[in-house]
Amino acid sequence: MKIKQEIPIFFSCDDNYVPYLTVAIKSLIDHTSKDNNYSIIVLNRGLSLQNQSELKEMATDNVKINFEDVTKSMEKINNELQLRLRDYYSAAIYYRLFIPSLFPVYEKAIYLDSDMVILDDVANLYNIDMGDNLLMATTDATVNDSEDFRKYSKIALGIEPKNYINSGMLVMNLREMRKAKIEQKFIYLLLKYNFEVAAPDQDYLNVLCKDRIKYIAENWDKMPDFGARIPVEDLNIIHYNMFRKPWHYDDVPYSDTFWHYAKQTKYYEPLQEKLRSYTNEQKAADVAGVQGLVNLTNRIIKQDVKFVDVAHEVKYMDNDDYTGDEEVLSIFGLI
Repeated sequence: MKIKQEIPIFFSCDDNYVPYLTVAIKSLIDHTSKDNNYSIIVLNRGLSLQNQSELKEMATDNVKINFEDVTKSMEKINNELQLRLRDYYSAAIYYRLFIPSLFPVYEKAIYLDSDMVILDDVANLYNIDMGDNLLMATTDATVNDSEDFRKYSKIALGIEPKNYINSGMLVMNLREMRKAKIEQKFIYLLLKYNFEVAAPDQDYLNVLCKDRIKYIAENWDKMPDFGARIPVEDLNIIHYNMFRKPWHYDDVPYSDTFWHYAKQTKYYEPLQEKLRSYTNEQKAADVAGVQGLVNLTNRIIKQDVKFVDVAHEVKYMDNDDYTGDEEVLSIFGLI
């Protein structure tokens, strides 16, 4: 009997985001193949037992759903992680950075944001050859559609905008990320500087993995309001990123696809109610949030010390004889 390939897929979620995660998982399961086994792992901090139970009920013969509570793992560094969070962000956005050390059993894995629908077998994504690159991802259309964000990427991060990736869909070469000490470098920079960044986890990944990223087609991480319009039948993953969500706005491109899968979950009516009850004040707050992000990028590029100015400090960690920065090791015991 042929041994089935295992595809590990990670999500990060809290109780508030369970409805959207449920839709994402439903769409993912609908596109799986009996030729593979799929291991979905939900990174969380105290996700309710009821939500865990209901998500587990979605499992199939070849799709497992498990949960990893990272509360203890993140305990020593959680305060530092919280310092640079804004608006709707939670510390959960950082969890993907720690997958390499939390799951040494895996050499490769997929990470997906919860505000997505998956329209293809993720095994097709997982099986793309990425060589010894650290990440495989798509260029962030949000950044390339905005002059302010393009300037931020180039001036504050030292990343050409066409090379700046979105971290909502990642194929992670965990083996190479461990060898490259990405987590140690992240923690070192976080603890020493904790400077302002526009997209907390994403900016770190772009800088720390620079020149070791394989870029794939936008179809694998399509953002409805940004980039060229692509027929839905040609898309692999739709990512409802930024502020305009289909459960808040009724004119989001590809929203019909989201509702198609939402209708197959217990959350269809509650999500429809969210859409109906989203107020003009809330929409105005979204507009203000976008402007606030633009203002932040413009402020950051004028600062004396920016990410690009200090990123070189972690180069010494690449030496084979490097065993760990004492400060980092004392604060984050996993590494």
